[in-house]
Amino acid sequence: MKHFLLFSLAFTCLSLSAQEVPEPGHGLPHTLAPSEVHSINSYKAGLGGRGIETLPPMPVRTMAEWEEIQSLVITWDSYDGILKQIVRYAKEECEVIIVCDDEAVVTSFLNGTTFGGPLANLNNITFLEESSNSVWCRDYGAETMYFNEVDSLVLMDWIYNRPRPDDDVTPDGIGAAKGIPVFTSTQAPNDLVHTGGNFMADGFGTAFSSNLVIDENGANGDFNLTVHTASQVDSLMKWWMGINTYVRMETLPYDGIHHIDMHMKLIDEERLLVGQFPVGVGDGPQLEDNMTNTVANYNSIFGEPYELVRIPMPPSTGGMYPPDASYRTYANNVFINKTVLVPTFREEYDTTGLRIIREALPG
Repeated sequence: MKHFLLFSLAFTCLSLSAQEVPEPGHGLPHTLAPSEVHSINSYKAGLGGRGIETLPPMPVRTMAEWEEIQSLVITWDSYDGILKQIVRYAKEECEVIIVCDDEAVVTSFLNGTTFGGPLANLNNITFLEESSNSVWCRDYGAETMYFNEVDSLVLMDWIYNRPRPDDDVTPDGIGAAKGIPVFTSTQAPNDLVHTGGNFMADGFGTAFSSNLVIDENGANGDFNLTVHTASQVDSLMKWWMGINTYVRMETLPYDGIHHIDMHMKLIDEERLLVGQFPVGVGDGPQLEDNMTNTVANYNSIFGEPYELVRIPMPPSTGGMYPPDASYRTYANNVFINKTVLVPTFREEYDTTGLRIIREALPG
C-alpha cells in the first residue's frame, strides 16, 4: 500500500500567550503591521510566476486535519521556546520539517538546556534552509489535497493576506523538497486570497471559514487582484479545492484577525469544538449566533446537525476578556496523528480545558 505524505502546515500554539502583537523581539505580528501597508502594491506585483497557476485538471479532495500525517511543517522565526516544545512532541509522531535561516542555530537551541532541556535526539527532524518573514506558518503554508480521493498528493497555496513575499513562497520550497506539485491561486480571474487559520475542512467537501475570506476578496480587500462576490469565492473554493459546502460565519468583533481557529475546531466530521465565553461577554454573543445558525442550516456529511463541544475561553490573569484583554483559547490546537498539541495557560483553567479535549478525543 502506498505511503502518502500528508502535511499539517502549522504554527499553531501562539495563542498560548494570546499574542496578536508579539512581545519585543518576536518578529512580525499576526496582524498586518502598520509599516507593511506601503508594501502591499509591490507585493501584489510580484505574485505570479510560481507553482501551477491553473485550476486543478480533475476533481480534488481537501484532507481533514485528523487524517494521518507524515510531516508537520513549522517556521523557525520567533517564539523559539514554544517551537522547541512543539518539536519535542511532534517528532514522536511524524517528521518535523523546520524551515529556518540557519540549521546550526536551531540545532544548538534544540540541544540547549532551556525549555525542558535538550531533546533526546534529533530523529525525525528535517531542516529546510529558506528565508522567511514571520513564524505564522499555519496561515501562509499550503493546504493538502488529493486527486482520486487518496491517490495523488498535491498542495494548494493561496495568496497570503500579508505583504510577506518570503512567507508566501514557503509552500514552493516544501513542494520542491518533497517533489509534490503546488497549485497557486495567483492569476486572474481565479486568484484567491485566503489564510490557513481561517480554514477547516472535513475531508468530504465541507469547509468552514469566517467571512474574512469574502471581505479580503471583495471590493474593499487590500490584496486581491480581482474583485470576487461571495458566490464567486464559493465557486473558487469548489474549483480549487473540491469544497461543495462552504460554511461561512460572521466575523467576531474583538478577535482582531477574524480567523476561526481562535475560537473553534472541527474535531471530526460531526463535531465542532467551540470556545465559550461567559454569557454576554466579549465575542460570546456573536459566536453563539454563529453556532446557532450553523446547527440550524447545515448538517454533517452523515446528515445530522453538528454537535457542539463547548470549551471555556480562559480570561487574562486579571480576569478580563476581549476587548479588554488578548485572546486565550484551547481551540487553537493541532492534530498530529495520535497526539494533540494544545496551548495551556493556568492550571485552574487548563485542568478543565484538557479534560474536555481528552474526553472528546479518546486515544
